[in-house]
Amino acid sequence: MEEGIKELVRSLNIFYLLAGAVMILSMHAGFAFLEAGTVRKKNQVNALVKIIVDVAVATIAYYFIGYPLAHKVCFVKDASTLFLDHGLQLVRFFFLLMFAACISAIVSGGVAERMKFKPYITAGFFLAGIIYPIFEALIWGERWSPAFQSWVKSLFGAPVHDFAGSMVVHGLGGWIALPAILLLGARQGRYFKGKSKPIPVSNIPFLALGSWILIIGWFGFNVMSSQKLADISGLVAVNSLMATAGGIIGGLVFGKNDPGFIHNGALAGLVAICAGSDVVNPIGALLIGFIAAFIFVKAFILEQEKLKIDDVLGVVPLHGLNGIWGGIAAGIFGKKLLWGLGGVSFLSQLFGALITVIYAVVAGFVLYGALKALVGLRLTEEEEFQGSDLSIHKIRAYPEDEIRF
Repeated sequence: MEEGIKELVRSLNIFYLLAGAVMILSMHAGFAFLEAGTVRKKNQVNALVKIIVDVAVATIAYYFIGYPLAHKVCFVKDASTLFLDHGLQLVRFFFLLMFAACISAIVSGGVAERMKFKPYITAGFFLAGIIYPIFEALIWGERWSPAFQSWVKSLFGAPVHDFAGSMVVHGLGGWIALPAILLLGARQGRYFKGKSKPIPVSNIPFLALGSWILIIGWFGFNVMSSQKLADISGLVAVNSLMATAGGIIGGLVFGKNDPGFIHNGALAGLVAICAGSDVVNPIGALLIGFIAAFIFVKAFILEQEKLKIDDVLGVVPLHGLNGIWGGIAAGIFGKKLLWGLGGVSFLSQLFGALITVIYAVVAGFVLYGALKALVGLRLTEEEEFQGSDLSIHKIRAYPEDEIRF
């Protein structure tokens, strides 16, 4: 009887993680359509192709290098050995792989419409295989996390708390994107004689579809981060919902009814709630999401219009800044004084945010700087003018437009 119950629990945990992995896998469709709807028609095919190839490349890199690096588990074994734990470790790999694959998908939105395909994919391999797993190992993994987190706790009273990856995934991806964007430079015609010339999005329905797919998949991203069915939390689910609502309302208010800000406001709220979704109060989650939308809207305008950084989807404010805000917010709204569960330290969260930014920016400049020196990052002027769809994939998103009867 006891052995049967253990077997049932094991099987339920495998199914639980598998369901979460598939939900997060669906988020990559969201990334794809969000980008396809934001870029011009001549770059929509490239947006869709980049994200699906990202998943394949990340799978290989994380299976052979990244997961063993972060979690000290190697899968180069015969099938009977891998089956010993009924595949639980394999399904855990699948689940955490989907987090790793998000890094390159985040970068994709920042470098859209002018980056060469091969260096983009090459960078994705190193992101999933080395750069992300090193940081994952520090905060979450089995390799360095126990010692590092104990050290942080001895300094600030609590370890760095990042339940579902505000800093480890989103903050890291957003700040890695910044060096790539700067090394590439702005798209042709984006700024002319020092003046901003905004490039309109191509397809609001695609953008909205991408946002909706991401919102739905995000509940797997957050709720299933418990990784055990016994630890599933309705608090995480409701906090994710409340942060989404706060982000949408914030996007509506601060974005002045702009659909792009509204749909991305939802994502800003979800990015920010990841870290503290298991410890904050739903009212706190609502405020975190609302503030996240404010950060995204204001920082996006500052980045694009004042700093003249051509971050096409605004991934630095959306993921970078709000990933950091989410980490810090967990140290504020997670306090019992603000109806949180406690067990968090503001200074620990601030420290976690600081090392996220430093590591990501340095790693981004090293990776993309090396690729720029070795093979180049940017399409030629003619290729960029023609569009990456024809230049790289030899087909437009709407081939029938080329047919003349």
